[in-house]
Amino acid sequence: MDTITFLQAILIGLVEGLTEFIPVSSTAHILLTQAALDLRGEFWSMFAVVIQLGAILAVVVVYFQRLLNVVINLPKEPAARRFALSVIIACLPAVIAAALLGSEIKKAFDNLALICWSLVVGGVVLLVIDKLAPKPVNGDAMKLPLWKTAVIGIAQIASLFPGVSRSGSTIVASMLLKIEKRAAAEFSFFLAIPIMIGAFGKDLWDHRDNLSMDDMGVVAVGFIASFVFGFLAIKVMLDYVQKRGFGLFGWWRIVIGGAGLIAIYFYGFGQGYVPPA
Repeated sequence: MDTITFLQAILIGLVEGLTEFIPVSSTAHILLTQAALDLRGEFWSMFAVVIQLGAILAVVVVYFQRLLNVVINLPKEPAARRFALSVIIACLPAVIAAALLGSEIKKAFDNLALICWSLVVGGVVLLVIDKLAPKPVNGDAMKLPLWKTAVIGIAQIASLFPGVSRSGSTIVASMLLKIEKRAAAEFSFFLAIPIMIGAFGKDLWDHRDNLSMDDMGVVAVGFIASFVFGFLAIKVMLDYVQKRGFGLFGWWRIVIGGAGLIAIYFYGFGQGYVPPA
């Protein structure tokens, strides 16, 4: 593994870890980073898939005790079964939509300009909702009304559109449903576990022929970076949004998306670039 590839692996892992659980669209950031570094080919597509497992592991570690309690208490505690049901209900709409629209979704993610426009528009929406959301009445992510989790699940379908952000769509829906901001973020984290494991498993199977033992060193570096920065992002985000809300992430989206559009339309950024299949 040469030094350049080593640094590229760390950078992509950092981007994945930092952006997976905040409402800025990790996929958009990874695609823009890959375009900036001109990373092409099946390997980098597979790499971006495999290192997601590091981010998933970060959520499990942060919430290990709470999740373990749910698993242990499933046979005897109605509250544990109800929480598990709420996650299942919230996951189903996006899973069904992805199964029906899979090929069309992949095509849309080839358009870097569309991704950047989505970042900007989503940033504006996040800023507005962060300021105007109704006063919250639900403060525990593990005790949300089932009908609200169903609405959140329907809102998550929007994340199939490039640049929208899975966490962004669920957090915006949660705030509109009068769910406290920290609880909105936490429920988004819980949803990430089955959604990302499912996506990881499917994509890994699709790219199974592109993973070799020679690549394991690069993958391990990206995996570790994704885990470490994902863990830090979750810890920092929870305290931050509880005190200051999601406005910063709205501006983040606008700045990144706006910079991308300027680079695309005025400097030809990404021209001729085809994202890894």
